[in-house]
Amino acid sequence: MPPNELSIDEISAGVRQKKFSATEVVMSSLERIDALDERIGAFLTVMRDESLADAKRVDDRIARGEHIGSLAGVPVAVKDNTMTRGVRTTAASKILEHYVASYDATAVKRLRDEGAIIVGKTNLDEFGMGASTENSAYQKTKNPWNLERVPGGSSGGSAAAVAARMVPAALGSDTGGSIRQPAALCGVVGLKPTYGRVSRYGLIAMTSSLDQIGPLATSVRDAAALFLAVAGKDRQDTTSADEPLFPLSSIEGSIAGKTIGIPKEFFVDGMDERIRKSVYDALDVFKKLSCKVREVSVPHTKYALPAYYITVTSEVSANMARYDGVRYGLSIEGQSLDEMYRQTREAGFGPEVKRRIILGAFSLSKGHADQYYQQAQRVRDIIGHEYHEVLKEVDCLITPTSPSVAFTLGEKFSDPLTMYLCDIFTVPANIANLPAISVPCGQIDELPVGLQVIGRPFEEQTILQMAQAYEQATSWHLLKPEM
Repeated sequence: MPPNELSIDEISAGVRQKKFSATEVVMSSLERIDALDERIGAFLTVMRDESLADAKRVDDRIARGEHIGSLAGVPVAVKDNTMTRGVRTTAASKILEHYVASYDATAVKRLRDEGAIIVGKTNLDEFGMGASTENSAYQKTKNPWNLERVPGGSSGGSAAAVAARMVPAALGSDTGGSIRQPAALCGVVGLKPTYGRVSRYGLIAMTSSLDQIGPLATSVRDAAALFLAVAGKDRQDTTSADEPLFPLSSIEGSIAGKTIGIPKEFFVDGMDERIRKSVYDALDVFKKLSCKVREVSVPHTKYALPAYYITVTSEVSANMARYDGVRYGLSIEGQSLDEMYRQTREAGFGPEVKRRIILGAFSLSKGHADQYYQQAQRVRDIIGHEYHEVLKEVDCLITPTSPSVAFTLGEKFSDPLTMYLCDIFTVPANIANLPAISVPCGQIDELPVGLQVIGRPFEEQTILQMAQAYEQATSWHLLKPEM
């Protein structure tokens, strides 16, 4: 079996036992990228020389009998809003087209410490603003299942790279669904950890109170392995949490007796009946695994999306102010400082970024901040309280991940409101600060459907265990695009 078909455990064990070398594994990944990525467009930068040099270092360490981490020789892709030392890091924006990171993000450093090999930087919606990866300043990523469809966003490049088996796993970031929604549309596993579980140091900020790094992989176990490698307290990030982790083996346990909550607010009139059926078929699987299922209600869920977009645009407006053409990134000279600012930002930012800056500036302006941004934070508190109370009664919540399967390229691009509704099922977990995972649970017209499992804060172990049990009882995760 070629290395690109192996799991993380199989790759790491094979490299350690010298069945094959880390260099051979990385070469296999690079060859697959060369063969497929011209059609898919998952990568903005392929780190060929760097990854082969890193692979040789892993092989040399093993040859000397040195300790090597749990991800020995595993090729990993990293979303291009995450710093990688000495490599171009653009956030898919023209304003950072020539920016080269001077340090590794903590998550990247922890991957390297475990022996993982970073093979490239993946495409995204500019600064993470979008749900289709069509807002990139450089290219549109295609869905490996159907090249006329979107891969989802904003971590569409990472999801497509994993779905096409160019890498066994990748890092993405999730602000309102940007790991889970592309995972669902591309038929892979995507985990959004609890806010604070993974350090944000080195992640280019979009919405500082919501952004979170997490893994995408072809299986729940591989996603868990990547998560455990990057999670944990980091002194470089004061928002990171000092919460205990768990052994990877613990996700294999029985889920008999677990109680699943089905929030009725997620199953509304007008949703695609085929997606509803896929989710209810998955619930039948959980019942066969001796889980209890009950309907629950979180009535303020309907306010999650507006509260989210007010929060996002407000914090985007503040975070994008740092791109002024003075300190780093694109700089266009003008007759005055103000003119330089205007010309640099006009040329450097795409339409969606500009739209969110304008909306956010309005939300934060004098006389409006309490009416919009502060009110949105009060709504966040209410929603969070409701979800936390419901999760005292059940072990997890199960919902669809996306209201649709992958849609056609360009179908929603000119209609921002329709595009924003792609996040309707994923945003509540971010607003309530809950961990959530998407796993494949079906297909519609030969396109993947995703199932979302939401858990209590810092109880990633539970949702991984639920997702793992479901995955082992079904075969949806074994399907892959014919490429």
